[in-house]
Amino acid sequence: MTASSEFQSLGVAVLTVSDTRSEDNDTSGQYLVESLKQEGHQLIDKQIVIDDIYKIRAVASQWIANASVQAILVTGGTGFTGRDSTPEAISVLFDKTVEGFGELFRYLSYDEIGTSTVQSRALAGLANETVIFCMPGSTGACQTAWGKIIREQLDSSYRPCNFVGVLKTRQQQP
Repeated sequence: MTASSEFQSLGVAVLTVSDTRSEDNDTSGQYLVESLKQEGHQLIDKQIVIDDIYKIRAVASQWIANASVQAILVTGGTGFTGRDSTPEAISVLFDKTVEGFGELFRYLSYDEIGTSTVQSRALAGLANETVIFCMPGSTGACQTAWGKIIREQLDSSYRPCNFVGVLKTRQQQP
């Protein structure tokens, strides 16, 4: 988790969890794709799945097993409505939980949405040396998570520490 002086491009996958979004109106997923590319990372895959525990888990499991994917960004399905099931789908895959991500996300969100932030079940963890960040589905929430937390934690030059040093060695796609 230490920093290196050189930036390292990571392989990143983006998953939008939604019963209503399509590629045409997935502003949150598109924001994450554009942001990670702008930082110099490579998009390995992007998918949209309905809010179903097993479909979410299936996609995430494939990416966790893929040597080209070092980070997974999941947007959507973290609330309390009937079908919100991202935490239940993803948390069982974690080898280690990154408790501080959800805590810090809710702290930062308080300034933007007040006490409604308590309904966010944002979470993160490591699985097979792949870091996974799960955030709410709104574009504003993705901007907060990316701009104030994730961007720096995926930057190998960020000090005093970041996640790059604990991620699997990236292998290029065939």
